[in-house]
Amino acid sequence: MAVGTRLAAACLLLALSAPLWAAKKVDLDYQVKLLPKGDQAWVTLTLGEGSAVRSLDFDLGAGDDYSDFKADGQWQAQDRRGIWRPASGKASLSYRVRINQARDNGSFDSRVTPKWALLRGDLLVPAARLDQQDGVELVARLGFELPPGWKSVETAWPRIGKQRFRIDNPSRLFDRPTGWMLAGTLGSRRTLLGETQVTVASPQGQGMRRMDVLTLLTFVWPQVQAVFPRHPGKLLIVGAGDPMWRASLAGHDSIYLSSRLPLVSESGSSPLVRELVQVFGRINDSHGSDWISEGFAEYYAIELLRRAGGISDERYQSLHARLAKQGHEVTSLRGEHIAGAQLARAVLLLQELDSEIRIKTRNKRSLDDVLRAVMRLESVSTAEFVQLSESILGGGSKVLDSELLKGV
Repeated sequence: MAVGTRLAAACLLLALSAPLWAAKKVDLDYQVKLLPKGDQAWVTLTLGEGSAVRSLDFDLGAGDDYSDFKADGQWQAQDRRGIWRPASGKASLSYRVRINQARDNGSFDSRVTPKWALLRGDLLVPAARLDQQDGVELVARLGFELPPGWKSVETAWPRIGKQRFRIDNPSRLFDRPTGWMLAGTLGSRRTLLGETQVTVASPQGQGMRRMDVLTLLTFVWPQVQAVFPRHPGKLLIVGAGDPMWRASLAGHDSIYLSSRLPLVSESGSSPLVRELVQVFGRINDSHGSDWISEGFAEYYAIELLRRAGGISDERYQSLHARLAKQGHEVTSLRGEHIAGAQLARAVLLLQELDSEIRIKTRNKRSLDDVLRAVMRLESVSTAEFVQLSESILGGGSKVLDSELLKGV
């Protein structure tokens, strides 16, 4: 075959194979209009080319948080799910979302007031199963229309405009705006810690100790960097006072921290550092192994403070004794959700495992190595945790050969 013929054939093969590696990019725009008077938001999803998506199958939940659906194409709601089959060409789906989410005690998980809104993006766009055409990549963006007088909006996603953000989560096929979000008349403080741009924001007048939060983060950050191999490019911490929930909770590269919570509790643990561990670790447990993710979070909420010099040896021993007293009657750590005495016992077990690893490896390895190994897994069960730990130990673990980990 002549050189020219071979070259032409190669170019033809390259052209024919291009769709296998060059994805067709299709815009997916989320537009959120906040409606304080109705305690709602009006959300619109717009596809640049509707035919690129066969269907989006949404989990609408058991309540009536989502209503007034309007769709280009087919919309079918049944059995707590809603299925959108977009029309060809530019296609949109719009609906109302109830923002105010009250708990049994009267506090709020998310809330919109005349001056501000604090919520998780997961609420704006429910989880969905995406069925799209082969060779398509959705390019997702999020925009906000704020009420008159509202100054700004904060999310954990990269900002690409005044009230616009780029949504890109490589671990998910369907990119949606997850994580904590805050809009309104806000007070904020920002700093760069390592490679992470940190923002602490709250509505004005809500008692959020923004500089205290940044100071504690700056204090523990070197220890965080030493333990965790991956760091987000952006971290958002939001908070407010009553009647928002008096708790702390991690989201996608973001943390909610009630302004009524202490940064370090009397128990010696830090709610802020605990959620920071959740954000950095991203550990998903399975098969009744909630003790792994919750235990790691509480263990490092204490340990990172200790390594940074915030807890003396004497205070650390006192904390250990308190945990032992609290968890001494626990017979099992297995279950879908653990707290209280079970959590205390989980932290003790991890402390004991750390000591066992350090002794057997002559201080060459530690629980930090187990954490990093777990972080590489999509999810981890108790059996997998034991296997990873013993591979680092180089043999069986007396600590993990425990009735606490049997069952379920």
